Amino acid sequence: MDKGKDLLTRINDGFGGFSKGQKLIAAFVIDHYDMAVFMTASKIAETVGVSESTVVRFAKEIGYDGFPEFTKALESLYKSKNDMVGKMRKKYGSSSQSEVLNSILRADMQKLEDTIVNMDVKAFEMSVDIILKARKVYVVGLRSCQPLAEFLNFYLNMIRADVIMLNTTSASEMFEQMIRIDSRDCIIGISFPRYSMRTLKAMEFAHDRNARVITITDSVHSPMNLYSTCNLLARSDMVSIVDSLVAPLSVINALVVALCLKRPKEVKANLENLEEAWENYQVYLNDEINFVDDEPILDYSLRKEESDDDDDDDEWQ
Repeated sequence: MDKGKDLLTRINDGFGGFSKGQKLIAAFVIDHYDMAVFMTASKIAETVGVSESTVVRFAKEIGYDGFPEFTKALESLYKSKNDMVGKMRKKYGSSSQSEVLNSILRADMQKLEDTIVNMDVKAFEMSVDIILKARKVYVVGLRSCQPLAEFLNFYLNMIRADVIMLNTTSASEMFEQMIRIDSRDCIIGISFPRYSMRTLKAMEFAHDRNARVITITDSVHSPMNLYSTCNLLARSDMVSIVDSLVAPLSVINALVVALCLKRPKEVKANLENLEEAWENYQVYLNDEINFVDDEPILDYSLRKEESDDDDDDDEWQ
């Protein structure tokens, strides 16, 4: 194990080879490092439900000489996370508001460029096909990734039926919601550092049930890739006290557009039904509804489809 790696990197790198007990410890440390830093080996063991010796062996498994060195690594992680505001003040404290704006926007632009360069186009195309062919599509993204998951879930429901958003505060509730998942289904897991162990457990469960697994994460080293059928990588770095989710959102936008282009008639029909419901139940004022007729992407796709049909007719004549 590389001595220069921090605690979270060590856990992520080794996760695939951990025992069941070690995975429980890893999940607890990543999700609750701010609690674990003040706990003894016996207390962590009691909280997680393993033996104290398993906790000690876990520390050695990820490259530490023993639990005391592991505790020091936890303290270092705790201090670095809690000093984020200080780091941000040091970086931007003397900057004007316009300089802060310019700096953040340029950083996000760079993340988009990196995402374009590193995107696996074949994995993207495979993801589109998997989502369209699946009986049910499950979507999971927790903590800061929850808005991304909700955004994707909203638009997937306009494109196809049987989309299930896993919205839960515990792993047990998550399994209850996806208990019927099987090889006919797929799950889309969204997670960025600090990676959510609940999301990872959901993806592991889906993988074990032979479902297709799509990940939206930040790098090839992400533990989310352990169980995935195809990986969609989007750059996401913490530039302040919040994660930058611009690139992941752009990847999700691209997914939605690609799916719409595959099923333009269904999407247009769904939007028309929604518009009729909005009008009938006065959800929006009439001047706010301008959704279906002026949608250039759907219009182009439908016109192209009609053109292709005409060409086929000409060939048969």
